[in-house]
Amino acid sequence: MGRGIAALCVGRGFETAIHDAIAAAAEASPAAIAETLARARARGKMTGEEEASARRRLAVAPSLSAARGADLVIEAAPESLDVKRALFAELDGFPEPAVLATNTSSLSIARIAAATSNPGRVLGLHFFNPAPVMPLVEIVVGPATAPAATAAARTFVEALGKEAILVRDAPGFATSRLGVALGLEAMRMLEEGVATAADIDRAMEAGYGHAMGPLKTSDLVGLDVRLAIAETLAAELSDARFEPPAILRALVAQGKTGKKAGEGFYRWEGNVPLPSKGDRP
Repeated sequence: MGRGIAALCVGRGFETAIHDAIAAAAEASPAAIAETLARARARGKMTGEEEASARRRLAVAPSLSAARGADLVIEAAPESLDVKRALFAELDGFPEPAVLATNTSSLSIARIAAATSNPGRVLGLHFFNPAPVMPLVEIVVGPATAPAATAAARTFVEALGKEAILVRDAPGFATSRLGVALGLEAMRMLEEGVATAADIDRAMEAGYGHAMGPLKTSDLVGLDVRLAIAETLAAELSDARFEPPAILRALVAQGKTGKKAGEGFYRWEGNVPLPSKGDRP
């Protein structure tokens, strides 16, 4: 997600620095982002000159402190409250009025912001995968988020050419709560042998006009991410609807976390989802 967000930002004219705690991942980022930009050019979304300019706007920050001059920081670390709080405690040293945003899809903005001395400049910017393509960004406002930070976030999202929705800091926000509920029910249907993964997905695509079915979407998001969100929602809402199905726990335990692992509810060859060997009926 971090690379996708960075590619989107440089493509829209923003000077962008990307940092990763894993040095090898940071070093690989420019090449991966260059591939994203090249695909955009191939689709006619930018010219060769625009692509070259976008690549020049990207820098790799060897440490968080190297990016202290940023007007906006977007955190895209794993979906762990402890990890995010530790990062925001470090980001607290960035000079104001920099806005500090988290890309969390389910964790409490208030709890993340509590790691800082000024929760008024903390909010959620929930992008969707792949960030350069998906049209929506969910702006999540915490109980202490200042109106100026919210306004700056909306201006930024609009400058990216994205549509923004504004939601309050509630478990799962709007999109994750709805998306996970649908995804988990599709997983239960697959467990029960109601239909194959492909047919369950096709039912929502052809029957309800969804661009992508819930199981395919889960694979794209990452089944480990879906599991973490479901566990958070089940605990926060005390609701059995969000209890992760056994099939989801089993796939994650096997390392079959979706597209990024090459297999989840589907087998993935590049961007092409193929039926999994365990698909049924």
